[in-house]
Amino acid sequence: MKTPVRWTIQDVLAWTTDYFKKKGIPSARLDAEILLAHALGVDRLHLYLSMDRPLRPDERSQFRDVVRRRAGREPVALITGKKEFWSIQLRTVPGILIPRPDTEILVEAVVEEIRDNPTPTIMEIGTGSGAIAVAVARENPRATVVATDVNPLAVSTARLNADDAGVGERVRFVACDLFEAIRPAAAFDVICSNPPYIPRDEIPSLEPEITQFEPIRALDGGPDGLDVIRALAAQAPLRLKPGGALVLEIGETQEIAVRELFSSLAGLQEIRTLRDLAGKPRVVKGRC
Repeated sequence: MKTPVRWTIQDVLAWTTDYFKKKGIPSARLDAEILLAHALGVDRLHLYLSMDRPLRPDERSQFRDVVRRRAGREPVALITGKKEFWSIQLRTVPGILIPRPDTEILVEAVVEEIRDNPTPTIMEIGTGSGAIAVAVARENPRATVVATDVNPLAVSTARLNADDAGVGERVRFVACDLFEAIRPAAAFDVICSNPPYIPRDEIPSLEPEITQFEPIRALDGGPDGLDVIRALAAQAPLRLKPGGALVLEIGETQEIAVRELFSSLAGLQEIRTLRDLAGKPRVVKGRC
């Protein structure tokens, strides 16, 4: 008589990792761990402390559901409803761009700009989940932030994330496009953004997690990827205090074009490029 398979946590993780690899998912083991922890209502450390524990039938059934969704290339963050960014757990919902680790370079740049400012004011354009605004406010308790987004769902979700992180009183979210709802006299020490910067023709070739599940409006930067960046470079200097900085995330091939925009269109000085952990250009900043 064949011995029944116990399907321990270790067994399930091994099988799921192999299954995800066959589906072309690069972070197969990590995704398997995050999803199993989510299905069981525990953290990943608990998995490692309980590798020999068999799963109950109801737990296996619940896990199969999330595995099926991930095999269909739905992002882990949408399945779990959360994403860690800057050591902060953020709510993630369909229709809002999922925060990515590379954007922490932008946060670092903003935090450095305001480090010695006793009362820094920051504006973020296109806040999405509120990741940047919330991270900056958490990092600097003296900072106040105004964050805009054209998507009302993003604004409401970002407010929840700010409240969850304990910075809701210092971050104001506004539903509008760029600066349209911000009074003309308002001036900021830093204006920052992770704008749409992917060239339109390149979007269909991106991974299914992006093309099928991310809001294309938050990615599409027009024919050359620079439509929103041009608008920001044209308008931001009028909203910056003397010595204020414009800080933007960019695509890895856009460094030269954005630096030229900063110097010619915006008249900014002290232009610098910051690189990500892979050594690729990730952020360009300039000062009035």
